[in-house]
Amino acid sequence: MQAQHCLQHRSHVPAPASRSCTSNLPCHLPIQSRSSRICSKPHNIAGPSQSTASKLICSSLATSTPASSFPVPPPSPPSPPPLSTSVQAPGANFNAITNTGAAKAALPEWKSLLGGVLAGAYISFGCFLSLSVGGSIPGIATSNPGLQKLIMAMLFPVNLMMVTLCGAELYTGNTAVVSVAMFEGKAKVSQALKGLFYSFLGNWIGCFGVAAAVAATGLMAANPLPAAVAVAKTSLDPQTAIVRAILCNWLVCLAVWMASSASSLPGKVLGLWPPVVAFFAIGLEHSIANMFIISLGIMLGAKVTFAQLWTSNLLPVTFGNTVAGVLCVALPYALLYGTLGQRLQRSS
Repeated sequence: MQAQHCLQHRSHVPAPASRSCTSNLPCHLPIQSRSSRICSKPHNIAGPSQSTASKLICSSLATSTPASSFPVPPPSPPSPPPLSTSVQAPGANFNAITNTGAAKAALPEWKSLLGGVLAGAYISFGCFLSLSVGGSIPGIATSNPGLQKLIMAMLFPVNLMMVTLCGAELYTGNTAVVSVAMFEGKAKVSQALKGLFYSFLGNWIGCFGVAAAVAATGLMAANPLPAAVAVAKTSLDPQTAIVRAILCNWLVCLAVWMASSASSLPGKVLGLWPPVVAFFAIGLEHSIANMFIISLGIMLGAKVTFAQLWTSNLLPVTFGNTVAGVLCVALPYALLYGTLGQRLQRSS
């Protein structure tokens, strides 16, 4: 009777509503399962019209497509993560360098001095390596001096790698980094000058100390390069020394700039290595490297005095290095990406 009641009810409603039954059959079952259970029971349905209706309903239910036969669309693949890069865009790198320069300018004197000592020592280690290898290949030096210079240049940048990755206060690189902070108003002129002075003083202490230690080892006693290089560098006229120094620190500051743009260790090394190799292989003048090389040459018997070291090389070379850092690197990038350029554009 319950099934008959259900079928009679279904015969008086539209086809879509006939799918819902109020009987005790479990309505959560698939339509095919429910239809087979309804139609398998005997029905005492009187009258031809009711019998015909019941057959039509059973036929409709039996031939209905089961819900499980509809294809289920596959889940959408997860969105790919955004592409990342290990190199900052120039503008973002400029902002990072500005913040670094502000932090360097704000260091207390003793930290600038200590960081300078470390940087001088690290630069000296690279020079020591380069001179040791370069002076040990006299056959190549005689037959192919260009190859000797290239070998020495390829070894030299380990010093800037140590300065950059370990953290130290190198005067030549700081001329650009601290000057950017000054141009952007994040460091006072007095702070910038103070930081540069103490880093330079620390560089001298570190270079002189390592030169004395190397001379005491006896490892360079038979090496002719330090003395020969000391004589050659102190024989330059001031104008030549200044121009070579400008070109040198332009490359060094670009090496620092490129290393700063990278966030990975390989990226930093790859950024700083080529410009430093270039300046060394060309034969340009770096004041901090010269502190070690000329001091070591004097200690090993070069006919040069420490007064000549300062007057004939370090003073003009330091001036040229400073010009490059401030005017060739810091100022142009402050105009391109900093507020200095924005102020200049508004005023025009």
